[in-house]
Amino acid sequence: MNQVNPALSVAARRAEATGRPVKLACRGVWKLFGKGAEQFLAGQPSPSAAALAEAGLIGAVRDASVEVAEGETFIFMGLSGSGKSTLLRCLSRLIEPSAGEVVFEGRNLLQASERELIEIRRHKMGMVFQHFALLPHLTVLENVAFPLSVQGVPRERRAARALEMVELVGLKGREGFYPRELSGGQQQRVGIARSLAVEPQIWFLDEPFSALDPLIRREMQSELMRLQSVLHKTVVFITHDFDEAIRLADRIAIMKDGEIIQIGTPEDLVTRPATAYVAEFTRDVQRAKVISAQGLMQPLTANALARSVDARAKVASFAADIVAAGAPFAVAGEDGRPIGQVTPQAVVDLLAGREAPR
Repeated sequence: MNQVNPALSVAARRAEATGRPVKLACRGVWKLFGKGAEQFLAGQPSPSAAALAEAGLIGAVRDASVEVAEGETFIFMGLSGSGKSTLLRCLSRLIEPSAGEVVFEGRNLLQASERELIEIRRHKMGMVFQHFALLPHLTVLENVAFPLSVQGVPRERRAARALEMVELVGLKGREGFYPRELSGGQQQRVGIARSLAVEPQIWFLDEPFSALDPLIRREMQSELMRLQSVLHKTVVFITHDFDEAIRLADRIAIMKDGEIIQIGTPEDLVTRPATAYVAEFTRDVQRAKVISAQGLMQPLTANALARSVDARAKVASFAADIVAAGAPFAVAGEDGRPIGQVTPQAVVDLLAGREAPR
């Protein structure tokens, strides 16, 4: 009997992401700060860090290229100053890239007029930032309805939509509260509801939970996962917390000094780091939370198999059970048939850090 694993909704999205249409892409995006940045790039399309320093320019984003699939939760992460928030602002064109292309739904946003950009942001983009930026003189319902009022949506329709979003994020009964009467987590829920009120095609979240206490932060991560399971939005999320990233992401891009160092699933990054920097970045990750049954499995043998687990199930989700059973578990592929096995010893070795996954 296959194990029911609540984390599979995220794992399944990771497996399917590459087969979906591209919702958002950037190609060769640069963002340089300093005098004459565009002219410098025109004469030297791929300058080194040394060349930038010599020219007195700061390479906040350097030759970034990535594709985000429709319905995917894609996370940019890195240390402070790595360029992740600057790249997000380039993707939404809140700031102008120095070079490159940003393509949203097949259209290069860098060729859109200011009026067209305003309409795209109003109707197709939702944004949530670290600071809640709620309007203190408006109630919860009025804050959530505010972007709809900017769109000119009639009062009755926007109130109904705002109430729907308030209920969606679990704040029913607090519609008439003011921001000062809410906890930090509740205020962030209002910000999330407000960003969803316009029914965005893509959702940008820039470290939305980093100012929250750890328990509230985890609660908000769970809330985001619940909302995503219902809404299936295309999400671009910024964080510096790898534990947060592996919990939420379909794929992750790790950035350093303005460059994208590696893109992959959390399991890819932990088990196959492309550079020493990525290896160091992921060194303290609890591998059992990231590595799947398929990543740890061995060829099938004649041993009696205690039960079956999905190939995408994380080792942490069945570790206690397999150790207690003292017998291998079959690993089931997409059609439910065994494609390998995981042994209790392999799980114990992984948990103890004695052996890399096969």
